[in-house]
Amino acid sequence: MNKIVSSIKEAIKLAGLRDGMTVSFHHHLRNGDFVLNMVMEEIAALGIRDIKVNASSLFDVHTPLIGHIKNGVVTGISTDYMGAGLGREISRGVLAEPVKFYTHGGRPHSIIEGREKIDVAFIAAPTADNMGNCSGKYGRSACGSLGYAFADAMYAKRVVVITDNLVPYPLADFSISEDYVDYVVEVDAIGDPKGIVSGTTKITRDPVGLVMAAHAAKVIEASGLLKDGFSFQTGAGGASLAAAKFLKDIMLEKNIRGSFGLGGITGYMVDMLKAGCFETLLDVQCFDLSAVESIRNDPRHREISAMQYASPGAKSAVVNSLDVVILGATEIDTDFNVNVHTDSNGYIMGGSGGHSDTAAGAKLSMIIAPMFRARLPIVSGRVTCISTPGDSIDVLVTQGGIAVNPKNAELKERLEAAGLPIVDIFELKDKTERITGKPNELTRGERVVAEVIGREGNLLDRIYSVDK
Repeated sequence: MNKIVSSIKEAIKLAGLRDGMTVSFHHHLRNGDFVLNMVMEEIAALGIRDIKVNASSLFDVHTPLIGHIKNGVVTGISTDYMGAGLGREISRGVLAEPVKFYTHGGRPHSIIEGREKIDVAFIAAPTADNMGNCSGKYGRSACGSLGYAFADAMYAKRVVVITDNLVPYPLADFSISEDYVDYVVEVDAIGDPKGIVSGTTKITRDPVGLVMAAHAAKVIEASGLLKDGFSFQTGAGGASLAAAKFLKDIMLEKNIRGSFGLGGITGYMVDMLKAGCFETLLDVQCFDLSAVESIRNDPRHREISAMQYASPGAKSAVVNSLDVVILGATEIDTDFNVNVHTDSNGYIMGGSGGHSDTAAGAKLSMIIAPMFRARLPIVSGRVTCISTPGDSIDVLVTQGGIAVNPKNAELKERLEAAGLPIVDIFELKDKTERITGKPNELTRGERVVAEVIGREGNLLDRIYSVDK
């Protein structure tokens, strides 16, 4: 038996894709992905229209979707994150219906519950055999973990694996197994692994960023959570990576051995594993090629699905065992609500990803952000879009002081006792506006261009058009 078909076009036909159906994609190749564009070109060439695209994330490489939207091939999008290139056009109202923004845990939850139905899942696989066993760890397009593709493979009506590294059966170290796969297509290239790298993946040298990072590490140290068995997640931004570096130094100095590092894994988390700071890394996606190499070669570096990572519908999810998470923000308001979906002009340029999942699950959820960017204050009276509700956030760290959510009085007492510069968030807002001036109120359009869906499936907020 053999599941190999001659082309993507043949796979689309065999899968029975028709007008009005939903196709899905994962984003582990990030800005290096070729598969989504290749598939959508074939769908358009076949004359199929009114397609819904459900993608775990969309990047600037996927801006050809704009043409498919304008031609009526694509009429709906569900995703957890959207890059600015595509986001600006969506913000101008190019799509027929509002984008549905999920979280990394909420997306598989919606698929499993049947709120998001997938007719055909297309899985970019850096290595696969002829029956569909596949992995992201091997091959010239290796991306590491395939954690976000598991729900698609398990619950789509038809599953197509697309690979550029076909190996003899059986592929022993597979991530997704053949019993979920209908067809296998071999192509010349599924992507450019250099595009996996996510934005800033180097420790900041900016003095402001280093001040914030040092404060963040000291907040963790003073919180009472930094002890043997400690668990931790951080992002790939420069200040967040610097905080991880300072935290590593504290852990080594105090001989603290943590249990696990979580999330999108970077080379800096790999360094902490190698240094003995953690027993294991639990990896739902690799943010750089050092992490790809680690998950391939180190058995302590484990691949997990998005369900195990963060789904509120799972019997258990790792985020609920997380001690500390460091997150970023476009805006945060005086109620500690956080926006990571839009920029200061209201244009879509991001998404929650695992932001609100980890913030809800962790014992200590920390935002690191400068007081202002481009002379626009980070703290507002009300954020443009609520991505993560304020009751999930514990502390905001800026170069001008540390604001603690009033819900966490014990943490505030601990940080004050440690001599850290604690400031009321209203005072921080006023202090910043004395430097920047008070920003003009954002004028929004009347059309809803996106809905922000909370991790449990509730409507959290709406994003309106930018009429410019």
